[in-house]
Amino acid sequence: MAKQPMESLPNCYRFGSHEAGCDEAGRGCLAGPVVAAAVILPDDFHHPWLNDSKQLTEKRREALRPIIEREAVAWAVGLCTPEEIDDINILHASILAMHRALDGLEVRPGSIIVDGNRFKPYGDLPWETFVKGDGRFGNIAAASILAKTHRDEMMRRLAAEFPGYDWEINKGYPTKTHRAAIARFGATPHHRMTFRLLDEPTLFG
Repeated sequence: MAKQPMESLPNCYRFGSHEAGCDEAGRGCLAGPVVAAAVILPDDFHHPWLNDSKQLTEKRREALRPIIEREAVAWAVGLCTPEEIDDINILHASILAMHRALDGLEVRPGSIIVDGNRFKPYGDLPWETFVKGDGRFGNIAAASILAKTHRDEMMRRLAAEFPGYDWEINKGYPTKTHRAAIARFGATPHHRMTFRLLDEPTLFG
């Protein structure tokens, strides 16, 4: 029996209209960038599938991406490279990627809400963090979907350049097959060298 569609998540708008929701994808990966998105949704935006990207199938995420990009008041994606992640650590890189996404918005937001519990001020805009906000507020859920789908697309392209690591499947996350490929072929320029790439802590740090 097919599952009933979920109720669309409301937008937050704690500080008025043009509130940007922010989220990231790829924090726990061994390879590839961390990617963030910022999305401003219309007040009346509704879609029955809208939810935290992790709660959706890949097919539904990919179907929602063009809808969000077409209907949003504004959206943008930012990233930090593996080199930047190694240099400033994944937490700071995730926040920097969110700031870069906010930089890319064609409409200046009036405020910002962020998934999680850590953020840094962005100019003089009011902001607030929400643990599991991607499952609570529509604009954060939309950002989580764009961050995830854009990152997955990047990892599929990198998989064609570096076959053998199964990035088109694991998207850079620490699966057994990914770690086995690192043990066999070594690290690539897209691996995060400050992360434990293998189960053995003496290899690659």
